[in-house]
Amino acid sequence: MSGPALPDGWSTKRLKYVATYNDEVLPEGTDEDREIDYVEISGVSLARGIEEIERVTFGQAPSRARRKVRSGDILVSTVRTYLRAIAKVDEASPDLIASTGFCVVRPREEIDSGFLGWVAKSEPFVGEVVARSVGVSYPAINASDLVAIDVPLPPLETQRRIARFLDEKTARIDGLIQKKRALLDRLAEKRQALITRAVTKGLNPDAPMRPSGIDWLGDIPAHWDVLPLRRVLRSSTYGISASLEPTGEVAVLRMGNLANGEIDLTDLRFLDEVDENLLLEADDVVFNRTNSLDLVGKASIFRGTADFPVTLASYLVRFRFTERYLPEYANFVMGTGGLLRLARTLALPSIGQANLNPSRYAQIEFPIPPVPEQAQVVSYLAEQTEKLRSVSDRIDHSLRQLTEYRAALITAAVTGQVADLA
Repeated sequence: MSGPALPDGWSTKRLKYVATYNDEVLPEGTDEDREIDYVEISGVSLARGIEEIERVTFGQAPSRARRKVRSGDILVSTVRTYLRAIAKVDEASPDLIASTGFCVVRPREEIDSGFLGWVAKSEPFVGEVVARSVGVSYPAINASDLVAIDVPLPPLETQRRIARFLDEKTARIDGLIQKKRALLDRLAEKRQALITRAVTKGLNPDAPMRPSGIDWLGDIPAHWDVLPLRRVLRSSTYGISASLEPTGEVAVLRMGNLANGEIDLTDLRFLDEVDENLLLEADDVVFNRTNSLDLVGKASIFRGTADFPVTLASYLVRFRFTERYLPEYANFVMGTGGLLRLARTLALPSIGQANLNPSRYAQIEFPIPPVPEQAQVVSYLAEQTEKLRSVSDRIDHSLRQLTEYRAALITAAVTGQVADLA
């Protein structure tokens, strides 16, 4: 494990000399009706440790549910190591079982469990795990290679002081992080309520209202129309099905590029050549037709700001609208919670995902104000959501700073760079 020079009186040892690993497994002949508490890699994070435990019978559990876990063990993911799924287990139930995708590390007497748990979460250790992993799309490390990593070894009492120090300091930092995340959640709720109110009720609080006859929409201004989306659609076009590359001439949007109604042009994949009819133009609205049920139906507008051609993958659909419906207005409507919930009831389930055919989606009835009023709503929402985004960005920045400080503090403490551990 690389890092700063260690203080006098400290040493380093390979992990396998201060801990055992993968000591206990459930045998194949385990009673299928036996209940276990199962921990999967997706249920563990570097910052928050074990976040999700599933109570299942052995017969229902995945075949990888095998590794027995005891209090004081440390779980280190050996597959998809970029996820950094690492956790110290403070109190294990008698039935706690981890995926074979974890290396279950059990400290010996010469190293404190709390200290080793923090070492495993320090940047030098995590960096070594990632660096020693092999594979591109599914990086993994053998448990025998993982336990060959050097770990710092101060005197036992110093280890305990460091563990207590980090327990206290990170708890304070985590409390601040939690409060800032709660602020972000409230801002997101405020943004959603603001958009929903504007696109379904308009901006004039004194406008006469009438029932729309549609549950998700409720009362609307009396002079608005309500029409199936297909009546204001000029075209809907599926994306391209092809093997994508890290580089190329044409960027290809995927599910992850749709974020909060906007196109995120980071983490792109590419093709060298695409039919011109499949290239995006400014004000195209991109709709996610295939995803997990809680994400299907997401939509974002393409602003045309990229300095390279952009197309879309096959599980996305491009909508273009008639002059009766402004794309920015449609994009705001498509992001409202009520419409998304309705749309997802129309999605057809398949293995691990759902499909929302654009023809079925286009049957949903949308609010259709006069175009000048649509423009007013769009202008108002652009201004108001920009204000909210600015506040969110500042909170995001402080969150990143806290997260970086937390990681730096852990590394400094476990390598002896913090003088005052009081």
